[in-house]
Amino acid sequence: MRFLLRLTPILLAGLLGACNPNEVFEKNTDLKSPAGEPYVWAVQDKPTFEFDIPDTTQRYNVYFNIRNAADYEFYNLYVRHTLTGPDGRPISRQLHQMLLMDPQTGEPRGDGSGDIFDHRFLALPNQKFSQTGPYKIMLEQYMRQDQLRGIMAVGVRVMKRP
Repeated sequence: MRFLLRLTPILLAGLLGACNPNEVFEKNTDLKSPAGEPYVWAVQDKPTFEFDIPDTTQRYNVYFNIRNAADYEFYNLYVRHTLTGPDGRPISRQLHQMLLMDPQTGEPRGDGSGDIFDHRFLALPNQKFSQTGPYKIMLEQYMRQDQLRGIMAVGVRVMKRP
């Protein structure tokens, strides 16, 4: 028992040290069609992520995470974000083009093997938040297709700038 009591602080310190101190938030959402078909991003599906900003003097980088299957039909993905502040007012709205495959060769980009690829795109670099509190970011697929097949998951990551 004494051995476990001595070991617990060491294990706890190791676990806490493994976390990235600059990471404020990261969450991903699996996508499926309204009928329940997996790996489909329906145009009406607008994943929303809520995160807290504790420090207004700090600058942040906001990333979008995309997971796609190899059978995704396009080399790019258009995503529109809407960022809303703690007061409920929109702060920014922007359309992003993300290249999931090389336009010339068709080779998949991102990390992965087989038929699944993960991407992290710097969407809002050096972002300044003027208020502390909860922020929301909503993502919309903007590919002009009601059912966008091959997009498995989307997410948001917020990091303090070093």
